[in-house]
Amino acid sequence: MSNCSNAPSAHPDLFWTAVKLATLGGMRPGEIFGLQWKHLTDEAADVRQRVYRGDVDTPKTRNSRRIVALPDGVKADIAEWRSMSPSVEPDAWVFPSETMKTPLTRDNIWRRSIQPYLNSVDLGWVNFQVMRRTHSTLMNQLKVDPKLVADQLGHTLDVNQNVYTIPDLSHRRAAVNQLESAVQSA
Repeated sequence: MSNCSNAPSAHPDLFWTAVKLATLGGMRPGEIFGLQWKHLTDEAADVRQRVYRGDVDTPKTRNSRRIVALPDGVKADIAEWRSMSPSVEPDAWVFPSETMKTPLTRDNIWRRSIQPYLNSVDLGWVNFQVMRRTHSTLMNQLKVDPKLVADQLGHTLDVNQNVYTIPDLSHRRAAVNQLESAVQSA
């Protein structure tokens, strides 16, 4: 969790809202940039589409089409962005390009805004996939129900546990010490 403390904790900028949607909400970048205002409620984001290689299409998998719970801080960031957004019509993009006709592109935002900041705090190795894995791993460390985490990420339980969650070394050491004690007392 220590690397997370280098990330900006409260930044009204819409780019950091995208980072928070990935890290705290567990959303994929295509799902984030595919959001239109009609997909947001006071509590959640309704993932019905994504932007993939510049095209708006259906979510990655059947499980990817889901309702993503939004933490209170992200809800506040979205409300602040909504109050400043050039358009909040239902079909308007939450993260619009300059023309307002298309959503922002993930790579453009990454190169211009997110990557320079991450480089400046020695987190240049982080990408959107790392943010989603961080979501899964931290939720595991907090002992959140794995099924709930899988649903939030749009995964099966198997993918969430076996691919995205990286167990903390201290938990693994505790487990092997527990095993050692059990073997020695048998």
